[in-house]
Amino acid sequence: MATVTEAPPPLAPPAPETKPPRRRGRWTPYLLLLPGLLWLVVFFALPVIYQASTSVQTGSLEEGYKVTWHFATYWDALSEYWPQFVRSVLYAASATVLCLLLGYPLAYLIAFRAGRWRNLIMILVIAPFFTSFLIRTLAWKTILADGGPVVGALDALHVLDVTAFLGWTADDRVLATPLAVVCGLTYNFLPFMILPLYTSLERIDPRLHEAAGDLYAKPSTTFRKVTFPLSMPGVVSGTLLTFIPASGDYINSDLLGSTDTRMVGNVIQSQFLRILDYPTAAALSFILMAAILAVVTVYIRKSGTEDLV
Repeated sequence: MATVTEAPPPLAPPAPETKPPRRRGRWTPYLLLLPGLLWLVVFFALPVIYQASTSVQTGSLEEGYKVTWHFATYWDALSEYWPQFVRSVLYAASATVLCLLLGYPLAYLIAFRAGRWRNLIMILVIAPFFTSFLIRTLAWKTILADGGPVVGALDALHVLDVTAFLGWTADDRVLATPLAVVCGLTYNFLPFMILPLYTSLERIDPRLHEAAGDLYAKPSTTFRKVTFPLSMPGVVSGTLLTFIPASGDYINSDLLGSTDTRMVGNVIQSQFLRILDYPTAAALSFILMAAILAVVTVYIRKSGTEDLV
């Protein structure tokens, strides 16, 4: 018998070479970033460069200032106003600690226990932003007025005796003392602590708490081993957002304090607007910025987390 073998089908012709499609919108991300970059350059980089040049100038307002690279201005400013720098760091650190002690329980309540009241409590937290920073600070002059209910209650509880011993109050009064300045800083910057803490706590998976309970962990152990470590990004963010603006603040010290409670922000404001010594004011600004940058860098490294909220 003869076998018939079928011929193999003809090979398909090779596909014509096609050029890869052009990537469209390659410059779109850069164009979207351009307005923000221009904003940073015009309103941040250029003023910083201008202040840097001002800090090494010599002269007067009548004769004019010239860049003479007079770096001795930095040393003169630091040697003369170092008490204000120390006072600013001390007041800002005290206000930051108080904000953390007051804000963490409230943020924990909003994140895990508020229930249907969460939105209302959040509105109450940000309610101070609805009014001017100046008005909020002036309100504390009434709250801490001599003979008022707050000062009377603190005196009855002998709290003023303790604060007077520590040097935070004097003569059974709170206004024009370091305590008044710290209270104003704490109140004005407390929302900056609560909001990052709430955001960080709200991200924690509730099943982790349940797992800790299944392993017979006490509530205190669960908080120490689970909740607080996972909330460290919020703690770091909140403390930075509180300490940085508080260290350069001058309104609270100006309205609630006295000449003995002046911070470095008061000195810079006075040098710029009253004394008109622009090189000294610029040098003080750069010293403050460098000090804050150094503190923030060390703090972030020591905190063990760089995942900021």
